[in-house]
Amino acid sequence: MSSMFKLYQKLLRKYPLCVQSVQAGILMGTGDQIAQNFVERRKIEDLNFMRSAQFVCIGCCLAGPATKTWYGILERYIGSKNSVAAFKKVLLDQGCFAPAFVAVLLTVIATMQGNDIEGVKKKVKADYKDVLCNNYKLWPMVQLANFYFVRLEYQVLVVQTVALFWNTYISYRTNRDVERTHKNV
Repeated sequence: MSSMFKLYQKLLRKYPLCVQSVQAGILMGTGDQIAQNFVERRKIEDLNFMRSAQFVCIGCCLAGPATKTWYGILERYIGSKNSVAAFKKVLLDQGCFAPAFVAVLLTVIATMQGNDIEGVKKKVKADYKDVLCNNYKLWPMVQLANFYFVRLEYQVLVVQTVALFWNTYISYRTNRDVERTHKNV
């Protein structure tokens, strides 16, 4: 196991954006599979692997790069020397990044579900407030610990690990109406 972690550290040092993007994709896809298997209780033949692939793409192309870049910006302008810096990071993260990221995430998911512009607007409007409110129930404390205790290069990993459960919620939340619609067609 330690050799795997050493390989991870080596790759993370050499290719930080790529590694953090891939790990975000894997964990987002896994979150979708947890949602389908355990929350929605689908049978294997009813699993939507395209939906999981879309979550992998969102993690690799959006969540991983966005969080890695955002944490770098926070580190550059605020630093990480003390609890005040961690608190400032949480305020910026939850006050600026989270509302914008939730909107973008919901927009991307709704678009990948095949919605037109009006459908995307409707889905985002229907889900945004609840998702953002639930975000504030989980992420401020996670981020406070993350920004205070965890070295910068591991912060995306910590967030994506916790996000495994968050992604399960997001997957279920953003697909519950889609699945009902497809069953009724």
